[in-house]
Amino acid sequence: MNAEQTCITTLPLAGELRHVGASKASTPGRLLTDAPTRMFHWLFAFSFLGAYLSADGEQFRLLHVTLGYTMAGLLAFRLLYGLFGPRQASVGALWRKLSNAPYWLQSVVRSKSLAGINWRQGQNLLMALAVIVLLAMLVPLTLTGYGTYNGWGDFLGGDWLEELHEFFGEAYLFVVLAHLVLIAGISVLRRQNQALPMLTGRSATGTPGPVKKNRTWLAILLLLTVLSYWGWEWQQPRDALAEGRAPVSRQLNNHD
Repeated sequence: MNAEQTCITTLPLAGELRHVGASKASTPGRLLTDAPTRMFHWLFAFSFLGAYLSADGEQFRLLHVTLGYTMAGLLAFRLLYGLFGPRQASVGALWRKLSNAPYWLQSVVRSKSLAGINWRQGQNLLMALAVIVLLAMLVPLTLTGYGTYNGWGDFLGGDWLEELHEFFGEAYLFVVLAHLVLIAGISVLRRQNQALPMLTGRSATGTPGPVKKNRTWLAILLLLTVLSYWGWEWQQPRDALAEGRAPVSRQLNNHD
């Protein structure tokens, strides 16, 4: 085969390689987060923001309580989905990731230079810790809120339960802000938007993801359940509801 034939033969091959490279570059990232997890995340974030903003003022009391109940229900869904859902949504996966913290700390102590430290693993550990703390802190937050609304603290006198609820609310806000700062910081360090999987479910690269099924139907079902609950609460008699669930001390003051 002469040089001219070789050149003619390799031209189509080079074109095919360029086509393959372009198709790989244009391929969207694979799924990292399924639809139910993303729906839970945004409903949860919206509910907390609304509950925090409506914490002050009696005119927003029922809205605050409704959003608090919503957060408790979403937590129950997340735990059930973590137990019976796909492996990548398991809460145990977060805990197993966090269980590597002692080994990572040992590697930091043994490292002779900053360059020898696996900072990426440390960032992942911090992210897992923030998520677990957010889920765990919701339990005392909602319990103290429910107790405050139903007058559990009246038998001891004072507003100690309400103050405890406010403390957990402020602490929860602090952890949320720390979580957002952590996401922003890791995005800058890795030069990759770490919030993208929670927005679109996909990574910025074309690397394979762990999610096999998106389960859009379950995300829609979760959204419809939350909206139905909000609609049901909205239809309740507001005066009777507020007076019936108000703390005993406030009911007595209203009668006086």
